[in-house]
Amino acid sequence: MAKPKKVTEEIFEIPAELLEKTIEVAQKDEKILISKKPFKLAEEYFNNLGPGLVTGAADDDPSGIATYSQTGAQYGFQLLWLSLFTFPFMAIVQEMCARIGLVTGQGLAANIRQSYSRKVLHFITILLFIANTLNIAADLGAMAAGANLLIPKVSVLIFVTAFALIILLLQIFTTYARYSKFLKWLTLALFAYVFTAFAVHLNWGQVFTHTIIPSITFSKDQLFLLCAILGTTISPYLFFWQTSQEVEEQILRGEKTVEERKDSITKRELGHMRADVWSGMFFSNLIMFFIIAACAATLHVHGITNIATADQAAAAIRPFGGAFTYFFFAIGIIGTGLLAIPVLAGSTAYATAESFGWRQGLYLKLKQAYAFYGVIIISMIVGLIANYAHLDPIKGLIYSAIATGLVAPVVLFFVVKISSDKKVMGDKKSHSFLAICGWFITLLMTISGVAAIVSLFF
Repeated sequence: MAKPKKVTEEIFEIPAELLEKTIEVAQKDEKILISKKPFKLAEEYFNNLGPGLVTGAADDDPSGIATYSQTGAQYGFQLLWLSLFTFPFMAIVQEMCARIGLVTGQGLAANIRQSYSRKVLHFITILLFIANTLNIAADLGAMAAGANLLIPKVSVLIFVTAFALIILLLQIFTTYARYSKFLKWLTLALFAYVFTAFAVHLNWGQVFTHTIIPSITFSKDQLFLLCAILGTTISPYLFFWQTSQEVEEQILRGEKTVEERKDSITKRELGHMRADVWSGMFFSNLIMFFIIAACAATLHVHGITNIATADQAAAAIRPFGGAFTYFFFAIGIIGTGLLAIPVLAGSTAYATAESFGWRQGLYLKLKQAYAFYGVIIISMIVGLIANYAHLDPIKGLIYSAIATGLVAPVVLFFVVKISSDKKVMGDKKSHSFLAICGWFITLLMTISGVAAIVSLFF
């Protein structure tokens, strides 16, 4: 028996050189797999994000960029801590809104209409239309000015018209499945501000200190800026958009009726929603952080402390940050405008259509929802006319701030009330801790709104 065993060993013996080469190839393949894994995980993570990411990114619209730029220019790194402070507040509110949409299968305005006074809802809708339309006008103007910085030979009004038409055509004639993906990829435009911040060589010691340790001087100007930051980060148009987008996603999965949407929701889906919302709000505040830091490191240190618009910030940064910084800041304005304006117009349309019981949804074609798309078209046309009439964007944003200050606390009241109501939400209502946080945020926004309005007149 020994002889056959020896033959077998000889047959299956692997030469040393071949064995070494096999091990080398295997190790190389293993390294490739390990290097690919993080990218694969990042890709899967990005693919699982949706309405929360888009909503968070849309919060950093050109008007918001102007506010954050002014914060950095006027106070340097002092108010960087606000990017941490506002993050949980934004996330809690937007999670409540998303929960309402998922669990009830309806938008926020539709839920308010069913359970509360329609007169109050109509008042909210009117103020929301005014605030959002003024913001659209300011954002269109900022996008056009940003594009004009890159291509000076083309008139600002030509850019305004072109951007308005592009946004309208995409929002009306593109299917929701494609349009939602387009908005999602547009969120990457906000990384322009991350590149900008790293290009200007930040003092990371100061950055870290002012991010972790809150600092405030109780001057009128700083208090007004604090109110402006709260108003632009926790804004009513985001509440309506987030809720309705969750419904749109359910419809995209084939859940056509309200009852189908109510019955389909699972704890796993609520978990995915929470990850999406908190990721989106973190991204929003991260961009806020880098805009403030970039303007603090360039404008503030060189004595430029008054920035009114996003394009002014881009132009002012150029002498200190160079052409690279200037280019990315300008590109960021255009990208965020393309993302934020559809959200502003869409949230107005959702709120209006649901208030009056009209058919609504971006999944519908124009001929199926004339009134819904009509609101979007009117908002865009008014915003376009305001730019042709040379409406002062600063005054427009002031009026918008007044309308937002009046609307935000009222809408927040309904958001917290509905999301915590067992009759409406069943066993999927918001946790009592979140409800307590929600009431605190409502109180904070009430104080902020009143303070902002009072400071405008006194």
